[in-house]
Amino acid sequence: MKTATMKAQMLTALRRIELKEIPRPRVQGPTDVLLKIKYVGVCGSDVHYYETGRIGSQVVEYPYQVGHECSAVVVEVGSAVTSLAAGQAVVVEPAVSCHMCDQCRAGRPHTCRKLKFLGCPGQLPGCLSEYLVMPAECCFPIDGKITLQQGVLCEPFAIGVYAVQQSAAGMSMKVGVLGAGPIGLSCLAAAKAEGVQTAYVTEIIPERMAIAQQAGADWVGSPRTEDVVGAVMQREPEGLDIVYECAGQQETLDQAVEMLKPGGKLMIIGIPREDRVSFCPDLIRRKEITLINVRRQNHCTQKAIDLVAQKKVDLDFMITHTFDFEQTAEAFEVVAGYRDGVVKALIKVG
Repeated sequence: MKTATMKAQMLTALRRIELKEIPRPRVQGPTDVLLKIKYVGVCGSDVHYYETGRIGSQVVEYPYQVGHECSAVVVEVGSAVTSLAAGQAVVVEPAVSCHMCDQCRAGRPHTCRKLKFLGCPGQLPGCLSEYLVMPAECCFPIDGKITLQQGVLCEPFAIGVYAVQQSAAGMSMKVGVLGAGPIGLSCLAAAKAEGVQTAYVTEIIPERMAIAQQAGADWVGSPRTEDVVGAVMQREPEGLDIVYECAGQQETLDQAVEMLKPGGKLMIIGIPREDRVSFCPDLIRRKEITLINVRRQNHCTQKAIDLVAQKKVDLDFMITHTFDFEQTAEAFEVVAGYRDGVVKALIKVG
């Protein structure tokens, strides 16, 4: 019998993506779900692999299929799946946990010892393909409550929801968001949904600065044109309660520590390209700053979907570009070069 095939976009070298014909996945286990991919979002981590071929110890072996933000429609389900049916639209949670290790048992499946994540070398192939098989537990029905395009945004937004949840942000708090890419804007939207009093945003790309303002930031500044620490401290002499660092830069980590009040929390979400970053121990000790690393999302995908469905947040402003599947290489070049005011680029597969 001839093996069924599908089209997939594959990394074949640094800064090179090619359309390939590969075997189509199929339902094998009782909890498997075969999905037809509709939209894929281009994430900053995808661009790390595209430009450098690695993130830390995770190194690409070519050819490789990236992508982890997607919405899809169910095609077929395994014999034990009762929560989903063919034709349902879903948001895909890209992490597959073992549910057996100490981390899973402690309610931390996102740091599972055997975690497998879409589009990560050595783990699972990405979703930049026509079809994908995932466990049923990773498929969240949207049932017409949100669009397929909004469904893609729920993956990065869930990270923002988790970051804000971990920081215990709430009413009367004053927060900073450093970096207004999709993750920073997700943190901003999630923090505003929790009713924070004031939100300060820094960003170096003018188009993203304007979008952050439209998205509800109370103040937006660029470290390229002004002293952002001085500007924020002039407005908030006591400092900020929480800063979400979403740029992954030494510069923004330093700015975050300076902006925080004593006892403040620094949420580290951005992924630095360097192997090491540093902090001034005297400053973080005297201020007793709490450093919290945020690892993806943890039980926050459904909450992200609900916030969008209930119109407590509007994420549509993030989608600045949509490309056809055949234009995937162009989409990656646009995102990698921060061209044309791009915030979130979607690739239409279906």
